[in-house]
Amino acid sequence: MATSTAGSNRIWIQIGANQFELKLKDSSEEKAYRKAEKMLNEAWQKYAKSLKGKRSNEEIMAMVAFKFAWLVVETNAKSDAVASFLKDFERQLDEIVVKI
Repeated sequence: MATSTAGSNRIWIQIGANQFELKLKDSSEEKAYRKAEKMLNEAWQKYAKSLKGKRSNEEIMAMVAFKFAWLVVETNAKSDAVASFLKDFERQLDEIVVKI
């Protein structure tokens, strides 16, 4: 795992064989960035292990990117469903309170 640049809000991230520097809005973001870095590398290693020699590194990374994009879409859909449920629940609760 890459290290922070001392005294700044910049860190080095490594994803697969690629390393790059990121600027943080504030140092509290580093923990989340490191978690994302770890998750991506775990997914990369899983796909690379099963697809090495069958797919290029670019294709493997595209598959990893798609997996994470799909997770975002799926999470947003679930979040929307929960928000809709809570809105309906609140409306029903308001109706009950008015009757009392």
